[in-house]
Amino acid sequence: MAKHLNASITRRAAMAGVLAVAGAPGARAQGRDFTRFFVGAAAGGPVEAYARVVGEHMGKTLGATIVTEVRPGANGSVAAQLTIDAPADGKTVWIGTQSMIEINPLVYSGLRWKADDFTVLMKGLEGPIGLVVHPSVPANTLQELIDWIRKNPGRLSISSYSPGTPGHFLGVQLNEKFGLDLAHVPYRGSAPQVTDLMGGQVLLGFTQLPSVLGQIQAGSIRAIATTGSRRFASLPDAPTFTELGYPDFLATVWYGIMVRSNTPDDIKSKIVAAAKLAHADAQVQAALKAQGLDIVAETGPAMEESIRKGSERWARIVKATGFKATD
Repeated sequence: MAKHLNASITRRAAMAGVLAVAGAPGARAQGRDFTRFFVGAAAGGPVEAYARVVGEHMGKTLGATIVTEVRPGANGSVAAQLTIDAPADGKTVWIGTQSMIEINPLVYSGLRWKADDFTVLMKGLEGPIGLVVHPSVPANTLQELIDWIRKNPGRLSISSYSPGTPGHFLGVQLNEKFGLDLAHVPYRGSAPQVTDLMGGQVLLGFTQLPSVLGQIQAGSIRAIATTGSRRFASLPDAPTFTELGYPDFLATVWYGIMVRSNTPDDIKSKIVAAAKLAHADAQVQAALKAQGLDIVAETGPAMEESIRKGSERWARIVKATGFKATD
C-alpha cells in the first residue's frame, strides 16, 4: 500500500514539475511554446478526454505543447475566469460546454465575465442527453417509468450531472410535464452521478451519454429515452422523446473551443485551422467516436446562430424556473 502511495505521490510531483516548467518565464526563451487548455469540468470526464485528444493533435500543428489543466468549479465558470484573466494572445484556451457559455451567465450572480467576452471558435462534439435508470427500476419505457413514479409520491428523486445544466432543467420539465414531485439531486460532474446511479443511491437521472454509454451497454444502467432529434447511433434501441410525442424535450450538449473575444483575428484563425485538422484526423476521430458524441467540427455563422438560439431557449426555461446557482 505504501509503495503504491509513494508511486502516486511521485507521479503527482512529476506532473507538478511539468506544469511548473510550462508556466516558467524562461520556457519560451528556451524554444518551447506552451498553450494552456483550461477544462471547466470534473477530472476524468468526457470534456477532459476531448481536450486531451484534440489538444495533442493541435499542438503538433501549432508547434506548441498543449498543457491541459482541469479547473472545475461553478459549472465551468472557474475555468472561464482563468481564461479571461489571461492575456488575449491565444495561449489560453477554454474547453467548455454549451451549458457553461449559454446557461451560466443566466444563473450565476457575481460572474466577472459574460458570454460576449468569449468567441466560440468551434463546436467539436455534439449529442443528446439520456434519461437513465438503475436496473432495479421496474420500467423499460417512458410511460412505465412515469406510472411507477406516480405510484411512489414523495419518495423518489432525479439526478443531474450538475446544477444549472440541461440535465437539471430537463428534470424540471419532466416534473412539470407529467405532474411529478421528483426532488432534484445535483452532482459535481458526470462521474459521481454515474457511480451513484450504478450503486442505486439514486435511481434515475438525466445524464451525458458519453459518461454512461459503457454502463448501459453492460446492463448496469438502463436507458429510457434520449433528447436528440434522431436516435442515438450508439443506443439504437432507445427512443427519442420527440418520437414518443414530446418534442419540447429536444436538447443536446456540445463541447467546444473558446478564447477571449478580443484575441486577434489572425490568432483565432490559426487555432481554428489547427482544430479543423485535428477533428479531420482519422486517429483523433476514432478516439472521439469512442466517447459516443457526433463529431461536428462546426464553425462560422451557422454555429453562431445555433448558439444564439440555444441561449434564448435556455433563457426562457431558466426564467420560468427562477433557478439561481449558489456555487
